[in-house]
Amino acid sequence: MNKPLDDELELFHKTIGYNIKKLREKKGLSQLKLSEEMGYKSVGFIGQAEIYLGKRHFNLSHLYQLAYILECDIEDFFKDVKIPKKDTKL
Repeated sequence: MNKPLDDELELFHKTIGYNIKKLREKKGLSQLKLSEEMGYKSVGFIGQAEIYLGKRHFNLSHLYQLAYILECDIEDFFKDVKIPKKDTKL
């Protein structure tokens, strides 16, 4: 991949993680409680994916589970996500 696209993907994942964190907090769930509801034994993955640490991010299956657990629409995770057009320079 090229550097500008890498930067855009990083922002993409960080924005989704931030939105999930805000929805989790609004629902009153801790990272531990959310982790447990998703079948994890610790907060490691959730904590890392919410801030895109080590390039850890939520995949489509995670987003489906999260929408169910957080009782929200899956598109809520994409609030403020901007995807440039292909002909736009990054």
